[in-house]
Amino acid sequence: MLKFSLIVAVCENFGIGLKGDLPWRLKSELKYFSSTTKRVRDPTKRNVVIMGRKTYFGVPESKRPLAERLNIVLSTTLKPSDLPSDVLLYPNLESAMNFLETDENVTKQIETVWIVGGSGVYAEAMASTRCHRLYLTKIHATFECDTFFPSIPDDFKEVELDAETPKGVQEENNIKYEYKILEKQ
Repeated sequence: MLKFSLIVAVCENFGIGLKGDLPWRLKSELKYFSSTTKRVRDPTKRNVVIMGRKTYFGVPESKRPLAERLNIVLSTTLKPSDLPSDVLLYPNLESAMNFLETDENVTKQIETVWIVGGSGVYAEAMASTRCHRLYLTKIHATFECDTFFPSIPDDFKEVELDAETPKGVQEENNIKYEYKILEKQ
């Protein structure tokens, strides 16, 4: 069974978005998201990013689809013609994962599957037996938000950071934040 990891930045009130955008401006955190979701050990492979419709269209047009990764959008309202031809569309997370597992041409090209939002996709992902890890950027401030990360189930436990994840409290634009990795037990 193919596993996946989630990656998210949350503020103190578990907010993750406001009006289809991020409520904060943290360039180094965006670079961390980009490098983490692109990083492969095998240079012949690439990673997958799975996101809901609102998350996909919340990415600035010039930056989508997310480069160097296979983009999958989950939606029951979009049609394939609403998206670029290299972006895959599935009605839900399970159908997307089934495709990734059963299409042999795709399976052998994939290294890591990342869930990148939004709220409903994160909730479905954390409840799944396929869920492996949660890469959490904890922002030590409260922002006005209209989209929130679901509560993290008790079976997620913090683990040691990998070598590529910055350790300790970071600061940018007078905003303190730190990276955490939680693993589903």
